[in-house]
Amino acid sequence: MRGRFLARVAIFATLLVLIAVGGATIVFLLLASALGAAVPAPHGALLAILVIIVALLLGGGVRRAAAPIGDLIEAAGRVEDGDYAVRVPERGAREIRGLSRAFNQMASRLEEDAVQRRRLLADVSHELRTPLSVIQGNLEAIIDGVHAPDHEHLVALLDSSRTLSRLVDDLRTLSLAESGELRLHREPTDLGQLLRDAVAGFGTAAQAAAITLGVEIPDDLPSLEIDPTRTQQVVGNLLGNALRHTPRGGRITVRASRAAAGRAVAIEVQDSGSGMSPEVAARVFERFFRGPDSSGSGLGLPIARELVVAQGGEISVESREGGGTTMRFTLPIGGA
Repeated sequence: MRGRFLARVAIFATLLVLIAVGGATIVFLLLASALGAAVPAPHGALLAILVIIVALLLGGGVRRAAAPIGDLIEAAGRVEDGDYAVRVPERGAREIRGLSRAFNQMASRLEEDAVQRRRLLADVSHELRTPLSVIQGNLEAIIDGVHAPDHEHLVALLDSSRTLSRLVDDLRTLSLAESGELRLHREPTDLGQLLRDAVAGFGTAAQAAAITLGVEIPDDLPSLEIDPTRTQQVVGNLLGNALRHTPRGGRITVRASRAAAGRAVAIEVQDSGSGMSPEVAARVFERFFRGPDSSGSGLGLPIARELVVAQGGEISVESREGGGTTMRFTLPIGGA
């Protein structure tokens, strides 16, 4: 209450100063005009504006403006203290209502960001806990003599440390991409060869799962000015996701083609897996989101999206339950 009272006192004082200054200016310009001195056009316009302002203020504008401006000042103080749920009533003159509306929109975005940060911290803590628990449990068992420091238990420690390292790397990549600070190293790239290499890298895993990998690339595919490492990471994430959701005997096809009237190249990763419901498909690019039958970290597809967008492309998903999934992204010809 005291803060609002002081805010209104300050507003009244400011407006009284405006009235005094405006009134003095008006009197000066009127005297100059009465004495026959020429009043330049800008001064004449200023005279008209000041007359209107002073008339509004003297006509009750001070009183009407003080309350909504006081609301804004008090609400800004609460936002500064971390209260993002505060909102101000949209009242007063049109300009003040517009300012109040903009303030409420800002507060809503800040509140949403705060909720997302809390959710992200909770998700990160959950994801880090599993490999850390495995490492800690195995080390304690080895120290207490329950487990021997043999190959089996050391491999488990190494696998968990690699999972932890990969998760940290993924979080760092996602954070840099979302903040626009990810550095891209663009260079002329043979996209066809890049896709063949990416598919070949999954050959052993696909063979072990009895899944057929196919590549369909036209001979006239143009060279692209892209970051080959990040683009291969995108394809790798999409292929890894497709492998996890394709049953034995299934097929995954990677294809490329011209798109957007020849101004971009489209890359598709199509699988014959179980597919997704519309509700799941709508959320696959959210951080840490995992469908009912997913075993990944929930970061692969969000990272793929950010890396594609960073290079000026777009990414989308088409899927239906029982009918497989197609992940499709585009990259502009000639760079972003």
